[in-house]
Amino acid sequence: MGTTLNIATPADFDLPRDVCSYGYFVLAPNRWDVQSQSLTRPLNLHDGPAKASITQPAKGRLRAGFDRPLSRSEQAQARAKIARMLRLDEAEDHTKAFHRADPRWKRSGRSRLFRSPTLFEDIVKTVTSCNVTWPGTVNMNTQLVRHLGRKGCFPTPVRLARTRPGTLRGRCRVGYRDQRLIELANLFHTGHIDEHWLQSPATPDDDVFDFLKTLPGIGPYAAGNILMLLGRYSRLAIDTETIRHGKAVLGFTGSDQQITTQLNAHYEPFGPFKFKSYWFELWAHYETKQGPSHLWKREETATAFTANNL
Repeated sequence: MGTTLNIATPADFDLPRDVCSYGYFVLAPNRWDVQSQSLTRPLNLHDGPAKASITQPAKGRLRAGFDRPLSRSEQAQARAKIARMLRLDEAEDHTKAFHRADPRWKRSGRSRLFRSPTLFEDIVKTVTSCNVTWPGTVNMNTQLVRHLGRKGCFPTPVRLARTRPGTLRGRCRVGYRDQRLIELANLFHTGHIDEHWLQSPATPDDDVFDFLKTLPGIGPYAAGNILMLLGRYSRLAIDTETIRHGKAVLGFTGSDQQITTQLNAHYEPFGPFKFKSYWFELWAHYETKQGPSHLWKREETATAFTANNL
């Protein structure tokens, strides 16, 4: 028999809404099951991989079932990873503050953005989302898990650090990102990334942003996206999809640089929640075209939801 954990959540937490809130929920090794409204994925734990299936049987409570028994230390580790993925650290007060800043999302309750169990996975996923179509991002993550992950897990820093560039290019289809990913993995593996400093409220967003841009493969868009994944929402992460949104939905005109200026001015009133206000606006537009995200199937809608024809 495997271990089952009962995990308390903030009262406003809703599993389908809060998992299906950001594109990473369809990237391997995550799997959202539309029929059961559950999230399944393996987690790297102290004694090896363990597959977790997460459901919400009642308000304020999650149930995480594992395919093997977990030791006490692994249970604590699993709880921490699940809490990070689902942003269970964002209390109701945070949600209320966001809704005061942007009341458009109060009725739906939207506030949390799904992320990965580790910062390392978030950064790798961000790098694989740069300069590529969404189906390409989906494929890269699928191949990274297939060829480098242990029992379906996302690759660890040490595993990725020891992988040859040719393997990343040939089997995982990461293209020019090969050496950058290896360098990033080495920085994590050797302890050169101070995650506590990056996540500390005492560290200014601008300092984190500047540091992130020094990392291999991380430009302004990637740095802005990683800020969001660290729980810092004061900046936009502007890419071609943001520009498209500015043109098609907000009606902005001009060069990309002019539209970027207009986008920053448009979201400035939302202060420390700029990214959230932008993202949920974008996400709501996707849902008007493709239906509610908790009903998206990865093999169909979810792999193409950022296509230019949206």
